[in-house]
Amino acid sequence: MKHIERRKYLDELVSLRNNGMIKIITGMRRCGKSYLLFEIFTSYLESNGIAPDHIIKVDLEDYRNRAMRNPDNLYAYVESRITDGDMYYILLDEVQMLDQFEDVLNGFLRIRNADVYVTGSNARFLSKDIITEFRGRGFEVKMYPLSFSEYMSAYPGTVQAGLNEYMLYGGLPQVLSYQTEEQKVRFLKALFDETYLKDIKERYEIRKDDDLEELINIMASGIGALTNPNKLANTFQSEKKSPLSSDTVKNYIDYLCDSFLIEKSTRYDIKGKRYINSPYKYYFMDLGLRNARINFRQSEKSHLMENMVYNELRIRGFNVDVGVVPVVRRGEDGKQHRSSLEVDFVCNLGSRRYYIQSAYRMESDEKIRQERASLLRVDDSFKKIIVIGEESPVTRDEAGIATISIYDFLLKENALEL
Repeated sequence: MKHIERRKYLDELVSLRNNGMIKIITGMRRCGKSYLLFEIFTSYLESNGIAPDHIIKVDLEDYRNRAMRNPDNLYAYVESRITDGDMYYILLDEVQMLDQFEDVLNGFLRIRNADVYVTGSNARFLSKDIITEFRGRGFEVKMYPLSFSEYMSAYPGTVQAGLNEYMLYGGLPQVLSYQTEEQKVRFLKALFDETYLKDIKERYEIRKDDDLEELINIMASGIGALTNPNKLANTFQSEKKSPLSSDTVKNYIDYLCDSFLIEKSTRYDIKGKRYINSPYKYYFMDLGLRNARINFRQSEKSHLMENMVYNELRIRGFNVDVGVVPVVRRGEDGKQHRSSLEVDFVCNLGSRRYYIQSAYRMESDEKIRQERASLLRVDDSFKKIIVIGEESPVTRDEAGIATISIYDFLLKENALEL
């Protein structure tokens, strides 16, 4: 497979170099964290004059390093490698396999000439409670599967074929190493069942796992749909005849979020400038895993594209909410009726904000009016964009609403400024 640079994450690690904090690379399993740390970042260090013996690398998942999972052994090993006053770079992979890793990492912070980088995939490791154990000296670098631009840097076919495969098989780097559809499907299904589900069941000691698996199926079938634990629990009781409580459903959803399988997007009242606590939308962080979970049965491109646009915005660092715009209409009875329209994504990054609609097809005037309706009711000056699922030049209508192609959106870094 062709080398993929993962430039965004390398640049972030470089910007954090020697800042006195533990750099914690988090993300879903098999998204490329180990490769980023041990190959890409190591190559950068060496090419910038760091001697190989000043880069201390330990893969704690490797059985050959099992003795290093003992904190005393690891600490002694690292101390033995530091033999002068120059800067040393400590790179630890899958640090959650280290006993008492919080104490060990805080201990490394006391080594004046050590810069510490770790990866982790465990929900216990990622919790806010553990991050606070680093006393404000831990900095999280959140890593996602390949963006479409990264994917295309290694994909041998056309951009159109690449997008179809990306929507179907997702952006986990290993997918690109398989040549046939059967191999990709087998890899994704095995990864979901034998790694993700197994991790969750073991970590949280889930005995009755049928309900967890059914919940995943329901959420995978309804990406981008508004829902909440109460609604999902009612579905179990009415359709599955299972007395699953809303509290249990909430716990299961939290487990899926902690495992980086899904992310939650909260509704935001644009006019009232406030969050609406429920219901929420949930998106899968990798479409290949989502599709594998439901045996590639549902390939509705409008929903897949919405999920893909959400993921791209998150990869670019935006906080992404679901926008709600209140509407008051006079009915045939002469009375005013209140309702609301939805803006797919309200995206914020510092002082920047964009309102974005995802529309796979806008083949009729009615569909165009439908997609523009909510954007037209947003009365601030931030940019409003409709992303469409076909090749098209960038256009801007009389209201200033831009329409851009999914290809431009995914492949051009300045897409939101076009």
